[in-house]
Amino acid sequence: MPTYVALLRGVNLGGHKKINMEPLRTSFARLGFEDVQTYIQSGNVIFKTDAMSAAEVARRVEDKILSDFGFSVPVILRTAAELGKTLQNNPFTQPKGIEPAKLHVFFLSGTPAKAAVRELEGLRIGTARLRCCGREVYLHTPDGFGRTKLPNLDKVLSVIATARNWNTVNKLHELASGRQSLGS
Repeated sequence: MPTYVALLRGVNLGGHKKINMEPLRTSFARLGFEDVQTYIQSGNVIFKTDAMSAAEVARRVEDKILSDFGFSVPVILRTAAELGKTLQNNPFTQPKGIEPAKLHVFFLSGTPAKAAVRELEGLRIGTARLRCCGREVYLHTPDGFGRTKLPNLDKVLSVIATARNWNTVNKLHELASGRQSLGS
């Protein structure tokens, strides 16, 4: 049974779209998902299911959140294996010495068009560097995330994006991988 990580976009930020984690876990369990666990308050849910496709899982989670909490939240799913590839593919982890706190990943709802990727990668964003690899945009922010002037990735790439810091991505992978059965 595959282990998924649901990345909810925009929950518990600045008091908007507030979701407590216990009711969120209950909502996921009521969908029939197993071994439901949340990680920090920013909308990260690890769970198992083999009942449907990833697209159907995301749609059902979005519908359940709307039903249970009264607002719409985009949901981006990744499997434990996909998170492992995300960690391996980060172009900014070499050379050694880059602070993990300065690394971030934007998870995308789909693969953006090549022209949109070229436009994004051609933008000047101060000392920050970014690179799009498939359904992820990697970001290195030497001056800090809050000081980086990023464009709206949703508009530039025409997909939905949600960001996680590098430490969170590593922890989500650790939690999701540890939950996989042998041979998964």
